[in-house]
Amino acid sequence: MSKDNQILQQRREKAEALEELGVKLYTNRFQPANIVEELLPKGAHLEAQQHDENGETFSLAGRIMSMRKFGKAAFFHLADRSGQLQIYLKKDILGEDEFARFKKWDIGDIVGVTGSLFKTKVGELSLQATAVTMISKSMRPLPEKWHGLTDVETRYRQRYVDLIVTPESRETFRKRVEIIRLVREFLNSKQFMEVETPMMQAVPGGATAKPFQTHHNALGMDLFLRIAPELYLKRLLVGGFERVFEINRNFRNEGLSTRHNPEFTMLEFYQAYATYDELMDLTEEMIASICEKVNGTMQIEYQGTPVNLAPPWKRMTMDEALIEVAGIDAELLKDDEAVIALAKEKGIKLEAQAGAGKAKTELFEELVEEQLIDPTFITSYPTEVSPLARRNEEDPTVTDRFELFITGREIANAFSELNDPVDQRLRFQKQIDERGDDDEIHPEMDEDYIRALEYGMPSAAGEGIGIDRLVMLLTDSPSIRDVILFPHLKPEARLEEGAEIEELSEEDTEI
Repeated sequence: MSKDNQILQQRREKAEALEELGVKLYTNRFQPANIVEELLPKGAHLEAQQHDENGETFSLAGRIMSMRKFGKAAFFHLADRSGQLQIYLKKDILGEDEFARFKKWDIGDIVGVTGSLFKTKVGELSLQATAVTMISKSMRPLPEKWHGLTDVETRYRQRYVDLIVTPESRETFRKRVEIIRLVREFLNSKQFMEVETPMMQAVPGGATAKPFQTHHNALGMDLFLRIAPELYLKRLLVGGFERVFEINRNFRNEGLSTRHNPEFTMLEFYQAYATYDELMDLTEEMIASICEKVNGTMQIEYQGTPVNLAPPWKRMTMDEALIEVAGIDAELLKDDEAVIALAKEKGIKLEAQAGAGKAKTELFEELVEEQLIDPTFITSYPTEVSPLARRNEEDPTVTDRFELFITGREIANAFSELNDPVDQRLRFQKQIDERGDDDEIHPEMDEDYIRALEYGMPSAAGEGIGIDRLVMLLTDSPSIRDVILFPHLKPEARLEEGAEIEELSEEDTEI
């Protein structure tokens, strides 16, 4: 039997022994009156070896994270949602039988304690227990540490364990919650209304991506998990809701990477009677203010690289970026055939029907994108790659669109919306013709959306922001899997019981 399985067997034997002693391993009657962070200021005034003279009694519940057992006393650290506190147990106070039962408890057990505050000889605030209760017996020992690729993957597969033993992981997800809350507060302060649109759609639209497909038996029709909420949100503009936003899941049946998960969280918002220029101002204000509230500064580091989020942010057209960052000659960019030739020279594969606009965009992604570290708005995207954006009135070959890049990654995509139903139909048809017989991505004509535009949609601007990538940036997380609680992974290989993580021994060990 392996060492890991021996430890599991020891746990089972201890659990059986506790049950024989009358200990209920899974109770639901202990209700803590306090949390750790409430007790810290209450004991701040105590000196070393001093007990709280007020005699106030407190009760806590949480998980045992470390333990030291002696003949007539024991210490353990209890962790709840707010922090950790040392618990001190004396045989003379608990009684001989209760203390003997406690000595069969393990690191990882969830327990309830009642007692009063004091400070130890070394000045550590502690709770001297007058009673202890088993709430939930841990049958598996906690891991001592994570290291190496295999354990990184196990962190994602067993996020519940990762959250127990990795304070940094818990902090990342606390920040994620805070970031989303601040996004809502910011948009609410700008009089946007939060809405919900369908997650299952008859026609997948709003982006070019392969959708997940399912079938609704009662309706007898295929449906698709949405790849974007855009077309439904713009229907609400038609209906008279002039400022709307949604924070919810999108689904794209594509590959996985450090930047991509097939299920991801997106913020999309739309504002009537606004232009993409106004959304640049709004985006700059929102992200900078959220960063300052979450991190206390707008000067952050991402994976060792300094990033300055303090406004104002740089703004460049795509042509300007290709000239300034990639070093492409300005005259060449005016020659469509030369642009296409340059893209092919750089090893970029273009579809037969692709024009200069597509070639420019591919050159930008290849030569410029990763070099945009500080926040940079890239504007004037070619009309060819922007089927839902309004054409620029001075130059119809480009659109009133921007993408925001930070640390070489796209964070946001926005544009002044196309509200001409005739132009929209032509753009949809061009998309369909260009995809041809592509089984992976085959856009359909959304006739209902065209009909909605025919009723009249106000001039508007809209934007999408990847919440997961924003959280990665503001928490200095290298992978999207670090900011999604339960990321998608390949099927888990069948492992021997207890072999997937390095586990604690039953000796006195601190996490």
